[in-house]
Amino acid sequence: MAKTGLDALLEALKSSGMNTDNLGGNENASSAGAGSGAGASGTTKGGASGSGAGGAAPHIDLSFLDDVHGPKGKGGWIALIIVAILVLAALYWWFHPPISINYTGFWFFIGIVICLPLFMFFTYRRQQYTQGAGKYEKSPSKAKKFKWLCLIPIAIVAVGLVGALFSNAIIPGNAEKYSNVLKTDTLDFAEDIKEANYSEIPVIDRNSAILLGNREMGTIPEYVSQFEVSDLYSQINYHGEPVRVSPLGYADLFKWFTNREAGIPAYSLVNMTTQDAEIVRLGDSPIKYSQSEPLARNIDRHVQLKYPTYVFDELSFEIDEEGHAWWICPVRTFTIGLFGGYTIDRVVLCDATTGECTELAVGDVPQWVDRVYPAELLIEQYNWYGSYHNGWLNSFLGQEGVVKTTPGLDGMVGYNYIAKDDDVWVYTGVTSATADDSIIGFVLVNQRTQESHFYSVAGATEASAMGSAEGQVQNLRYTATFPLLINVANQPTYFMALKDGAGLVKKFAMVDIQRYQNVAVGDTVAETQTSYEQLLATTGVLSAEDLDLSTIEEKTGVITKMAQAVIDGNSHYYVALDNDGALYDFALPGLLDILRYSEGDTITFGFLTAETSNQVYSITLPDGTVVTNSGEDNQEGEAVDEAAAEGAATEESA
Repeated sequence: MAKTGLDALLEALKSSGMNTDNLGGNENASSAGAGSGAGASGTTKGGASGSGAGGAAPHIDLSFLDDVHGPKGKGGWIALIIVAILVLAALYWWFHPPISINYTGFWFFIGIVICLPLFMFFTYRRQQYTQGAGKYEKSPSKAKKFKWLCLIPIAIVAVGLVGALFSNAIIPGNAEKYSNVLKTDTLDFAEDIKEANYSEIPVIDRNSAILLGNREMGTIPEYVSQFEVSDLYSQINYHGEPVRVSPLGYADLFKWFTNREAGIPAYSLVNMTTQDAEIVRLGDSPIKYSQSEPLARNIDRHVQLKYPTYVFDELSFEIDEEGHAWWICPVRTFTIGLFGGYTIDRVVLCDATTGECTELAVGDVPQWVDRVYPAELLIEQYNWYGSYHNGWLNSFLGQEGVVKTTPGLDGMVGYNYIAKDDDVWVYTGVTSATADDSIIGFVLVNQRTQESHFYSVAGATEASAMGSAEGQVQNLRYTATFPLLINVANQPTYFMALKDGAGLVKKFAMVDIQRYQNVAVGDTVAETQTSYEQLLATTGVLSAEDLDLSTIEEKTGVITKMAQAVIDGNSHYYVALDNDGALYDFALPGLLDILRYSEGDTITFGFLTAETSNQVYSITLPDGTVVTNSGEDNQEGEAVDEAAAEGAATEESA
């Protein structure tokens, strides 16, 4: 028979000393196949059997393990085991994964590093004792023993897979469990949310806080060269005011090496209301445990190694009422299967100076702690309720009553923080499953206690309100921050800052949630509130009882010009008088009586001063009847006249 190119290659490899017995295509392989005639069988290296007519059942070929040589002698094996233990210990110390059956990474480690090699080893030994290969004689009893041993790693992996399956909402009863992880009460907005106290309203967002903190850091030259401000910036209540705090960190590895003995000397504190930023020096209590530490004092490593079986959620940096630095480390607990329905049941408080840890149940956490439940966890828990409270099947088929939280910008989760009752509450809107541009309400969840309140209010989503506010200043190209929810005259209102291209806050905006075309913009929070309340009054949202009537001024003059305009679908008449250059806005249909007048007529009306035009609140008809923007007259008109008279008397006395 002519020699093929493959045969020539195999002969060359064999002559170089390589074992080619298991490679097909050469004469040895052919003769081995021919030698195993009908009913006879030969055994190849490693216990793989050649077959005659009819062949044998396929099997896993693990003969390559024969080429793996272990250490020689008992001492060699002991040394190998010690080295393996040290390597695994070093890897565990560096990566510090939780040793918990509720941690998915733990199961991946068990499956790949332990179960897979064990399964391959037991399978290989079973094949050797089944076929009688090499120094292992054929032994059915030992083969059976290794067959049963193969089931051990399979069983371990199966437990993890079953645990994952039973964590799924599709399992009967699990959908109800998911919907009950976060229990939400429905409350009335006007009764539960107090009117806005502007000394407690955060007027800037996290990005602006980072900008202010970094700018303040630049004023301390001895810190700038050695440290930088972390991007954490946790929002907390500090002495009754909303602030964001963030520790300094080592600028690089060399700066850590030269400063680690003294520790981190300060943290950044930004007041979210006044926009004041400062670098707070810690004196004798520096931060020695932080996320910028690379070794033993790394806060994540320190806490995880101290509590190896705990699965920690997002850590946050906080300060107590004395300004001392702490790390708040929430511990996850899983309530459904092995990996589902997770929540927080305990917290580890770690002193950032000493590293001393205190473990507390959620109910025992001190009042100054604000961030026990991470914001994104609370939003996920509410979405479980929104999806599954009518059952798993309904969550994607009928979707009756299915709701979800509103998305943020660029596909991120949309939420903000509200200071209420000396706690920090997460706010987000709630929309239908179809994710349209409207909300059906909004939810507030306490980050310390998990207390959850839903308020039914139909209106615009946060994104729509942001677009409406930006439209008011489109010539300036300002961008709106994600809005806050506040109560203005018992009206749910979006409040947001308007920033320039450099990220600095230039103006503020308030948007009526239910009628998002009602937008007021001002240079200060107080000016914005005044303009917004006047806007609500002139559009009929607020009645005379809700309005501070002392701000209403009265005007009489001859109409020199009238013009009609439609703004956001609403008709307005703009009037100019002969005795001043101001414009007066008569909103329809509330002030429909403006149609009784034409250019050259004398008119008397009450108005509220606004930034662009003066918002008319009432018209005094020729017969003396006073009609307000809501169409009411007489009693309210008398109140308006009295208020205007009081205002005029005050001006005269001044």
